[in-house]
Parts: sequence; C-alpha cells; structure tokens
Amino acid sequence: MPRTILVVDDDPHIRQLLVFALAKAGLGAIEAADGEAALALVEVQQPDLIILDINMPRMDGLEVCRRVRADSQVPILFLSSRDDEIDRVIGIELGADDYVVKPFSPREVVARVMAILRRVAAPAPPQPAAATIAQGLLRLDMDGWRANWADVEVPLTVTEFSILRLLAAMPAKVFGRDAIIDRLHGPGFAVTDRTIDSHIRNLRAKFANVGGTDLIETRAGIGYALGPCRGEQPVA
Repeated sequence: MPRTILVVDDDPHIRQLLVFALAKAGLGAIEAADGEAALALVEVQQPDLIILDINMPRMDGLEVCRRVRADSQVPILFLSSRDDEIDRVIGIELGADDYVVKPFSPREVVARVMAILRRVAAPAPPQPAAATIAQGLLRLDMDGWRANWADVEVPLTVTEFSILRLLAAMPAKVFGRDAIIDRLHGPGFAVTDRTIDSHIRNLRAKFANVGGTDLIETRAGIGYALGPCRGEQPVA
C-alpha cells in the first residue's frame, strides 16, 4: 500500500501543488486547510508523514506540532514563508524532522519526504547485527524504533532515533555534522549545521530527564560521539 501523506496548508493552491507532486512520486495524500482539521485527520487516518505549514490562522503549525507530539511520533516536515533561524530552531525543538522555506520546489519537498520515509524503513546498521543496540544504560530496539534508558522508554522522532542509532552503532567514532547529514539524507542534501545541533540538543534534554546526562559527547572542532551512557538511574 502507498504511504499516506497529510498536507496541511491554508493555501489551496499549495495543497493542490503538493498533492499532485506526491501522487507523481507514488504517494497517497490527504489534505487539511487548518490545524483543527489536521488534528482530526491525524487521529482518524494516521498518516505516515505530515507536511505542515507554520503560518496558519487560528491554530498555527507550531501548535499543531505540539499537540501531535503529545501522543504521536509521526514524521513532520514544516513549511514556512520565513527563513528565520528562530523559526527553524523552534520547529526542530518541537519535534519536526525537517524544514522547507517557501517558495519551494515541489521536487525538493518530495525529495525530503522520501528521505524521511526511507529513514523510517531503513534497516539497522551493519554493526552490530542484533536487532538491539546496547551501550551502557542505553537500549535501542531497531525493529520497534524504540529507545530506552535503564528500562524507561524515551519517545523520539524519526530523525532523533536515526541520529542516535548512528552514534550508538559506532560508539568509538566521532561524527562531524556533515557526516551525520550525509548518513541521514545522502551527500549534497541541504541541511544546516544548526539543524543537527538542535536535534542533538533535543536528544540530550529527553535523556537527561530520565538520568541520561552523558548520552552524547561534543568533541570540540570535530563533532559528536556517543557518551559512556552510565548516567544516573531514574528516580522511582
């Protein structure tokens, strides 16, 4: 069955453009003209990915993202008419997986959608071969896309899990931001360093809440590596 993409934008022309481009790529699409309609469709239709405009009347895309993330980790790609870094960072911190600025090329949006969907379907890294990666108190379930710290599950977005899986599969390696981008999206994919930093900051914050204060190390001038993952046992 084709993947279903929810397109949320108050501009009918943009919705029509994206639905057509997604259909050409073999993807199914459903539409919502506002945030309330989008939330209803997420609950009923359970789409595989959401393309979400930030600047909508009544309920903007940031609020929609907050409500979706309360009980779902469905991938979210934000659309915005502004290229302000603050919007980009806030969107990522709320749990978005990617961000495209208007005006955009429908081909670029579809490429980013396909990249996110490939990450969801991607097999586990070749090392280790087991379906679970265990490093200290960290456990990653490759098949279930679940992350646990000392038996406490930590909800992650697709991109957050993909980054952590990359670091945990090769704990002795330090990854530069460009290397992380290439592993997630492929060479030449336009993602800013600040976006990767935001995802890393989200990972650290989520695991710190359950005692994982040493999840990811920063190697100055080089990049990121998995930490010792000893942390602290969560308080009962």
